[in-house]
Amino acid sequence: MIERKHAVADLDLADIQGNILTAYGRLGFPKGRFLLVNVRDAARGRAFIEFLRPRVTTALRWPSRKRSRPTGKVVVPRPDVTINLAFTFRGLLALGVPTRTLRGLPDEFIDGMSARASILSDNANGASHADWDPVWTRTDPETYPHILVMLNAQMQQDGSPVLSLDTLTLEIVDWCECCGAGVVLCRGHRGADDRWQDLSAITQKMGDTIVPTPNEHFGFTDAISDPAFDGQVPDAQAAASAIGQGKSDGFGNWSLLARGEFLLGWPDEAQEIPGAAMPLDFSRNGTFFAYRKLHQDVERFRKWIDVTATQLARLWGMGTHEEASQTLMAKLAGRWPDGVPVMAAPTYTDWQAFNREYPEPLDDSINAERARRLVDFGYREDSAGVRCPVGAHARRMNTRDMLDPRAGDDNPKLRSGSALNNRRRVLRRGLPYGSASDANGEHGVVMLVVCADLSRQFEFVQQQWLNYGLDFGLGNDTCPLVGSHANDARFVIAADLAKGNPPFIASGIPPFVTTRGGDYFFMPSMTALRLIGMGVTDPT
Repeated sequence: MIERKHAVADLDLADIQGNILTAYGRLGFPKGRFLLVNVRDAARGRAFIEFLRPRVTTALRWPSRKRSRPTGKVVVPRPDVTINLAFTFRGLLALGVPTRTLRGLPDEFIDGMSARASILSDNANGASHADWDPVWTRTDPETYPHILVMLNAQMQQDGSPVLSLDTLTLEIVDWCECCGAGVVLCRGHRGADDRWQDLSAITQKMGDTIVPTPNEHFGFTDAISDPAFDGQVPDAQAAASAIGQGKSDGFGNWSLLARGEFLLGWPDEAQEIPGAAMPLDFSRNGTFFAYRKLHQDVERFRKWIDVTATQLARLWGMGTHEEASQTLMAKLAGRWPDGVPVMAAPTYTDWQAFNREYPEPLDDSINAERARRLVDFGYREDSAGVRCPVGAHARRMNTRDMLDPRAGDDNPKLRSGSALNNRRRVLRRGLPYGSASDANGEHGVVMLVVCADLSRQFEFVQQQWLNYGLDFGLGNDTCPLVGSHANDARFVIAADLAKGNPPFIASGIPPFVTTRGGDYFFMPSMTALRLIGMGVTDPT
C-alpha cells in the first residue's frame, strides 16, 4: 500500500547540479575522472569556474534509455560527459567568498574530514593519514584541494570511455597550465596518472560488447536501496520510487523522504529549514558530501571468507563450500552477492528459488517485480536477526523499521516505522577504481556520501552504526564489511532453531576497507555557482 501525500512545490531542476538527483555511475555513465584544483589567485579561480559553469550538468532530465519516464517541461540532450563542481571550505575562502557567508557554514564542513578522523574511525587500530594518497595530505596552502571537478562519461563498446572524456580533461589541464600560477592542478593521486583519480564500473563481456556491471570489488551488487525523496523523480514515478527506498509508517505504507534531508533550503523530516549560510540563495538547492576514497583489500577478504566458510560449513553441515561461502557473504552484507535481500531469501536454497521465480534479465531491461522485491521489506518480524543478522552491513546502513521501539506491537497504530532512521539517510554516489588483480592493491571505491547535514547524517551513521553496535545491542561490534576491526573483531550469525543450527561466531575479522583520502565538499546550486564565479556573493 502506498501513501499519497499532499502536493509540494516542484524542484527547480535547472538550479540543481545533476549528480545530486541522479547516480550517474549506474545510469549510463560508468566511467569517471575526478580532478582537484588549488586556487592561488582568487580572480583566476573565479575565471576557472566561469570557464566550466556553462557546461555544468544540471538535474534537467534527458530521455531514459531503459524506463518509460517523462522528462519534464524542459528536455535536454544526454551529454557524452557530465560535469559537476564542488568546493572545500578552504576553496571558498581562497575564492574570496565573504567571511559573513563562510561563518554560516556548519562546523564539520569548516573543520574538514581529516580533522574529524577520530569521529570517523579513520585513525583507529593503527590506521593513519600516512596511508592516504599524497594529494590529500600535503600541508602547503598552495597544494590544498580547493575545487573538485567531477567528470562522468559514457562508455564505448570496447569498454573504454568516450573520447570526449580525454578531450575535456585536456581542456581543463591546458586552462590551468596557461593561466600562470593562479590555478594549479593538484597532484598526488595514486594510479596511472597522479593528476587525477580515474574511476570505472567493473565490466564484463557480453557477446562482442563490454558492458558495465553494478558490482564492487568484493563481488556484491552495490547501491540498491538509495533513498528516494520528493521531487527526485517525476510525479508519475513517485509512488513506485518510494517503495522500500523512502520511509515506512509502521502500517505497511511507504512515502518519499523530505527533500530537505538532501537539499539545503527545504523542509526536512522535522519540518524545519535549518539555518544556512547567507544569502539564502547561496545555500538553497545546494548540498554537502563526504568524498571517501576507500581501499578494498580483496585478497584478504577472499582468504578470510574461504577459511571462515569452512568453519561455517562444518558447524551447520552444509553440503558444499560454495553454499557456505555464499551464505557467509550474504549474512555479512544483508544481501546475496546479486543484491537479493537476506530477508527475502534467508538460505542458499531460498536464494536459488528467488532467482528462478524472479530472474535477473540477461539484457539491460528491467524485471519490475524483481526490482521491487529487492527493496520492499522491513526488519520488524526479524528482531532477533535470524533471517538477517542484526549487525549486517545493509541493516546498519539503512535500519528501516528495526529501531522502532514499538515494532513488535500487534497494533500498527502504535508503531512509528522508520521514524528513527529517516533523519540518518544518505545518498551514495561514485564508482569503483582500479582492478582487483592489481598487485599494488590500487582498487576500491570512491564514494560521495551526499546529505544536507554531514554531522547528523553521514558522521552519525559512520560513528554510531558502522563503528559501534550499542544501538543494535551488539556492544562494540562494528560493521563486518566496512567497520574498523580490532584484533578480536567478531560477527555473530544468530541461531536458527527451526533448522537446528547453533549460532555461528565469525571471529578474528581483519580490516577489509581502509580510507585512502577525502574531504568534505559543498556542492552549490547553479545560482550559487554563478555568485561564486562572478565574485558577487553579498551576505546582506
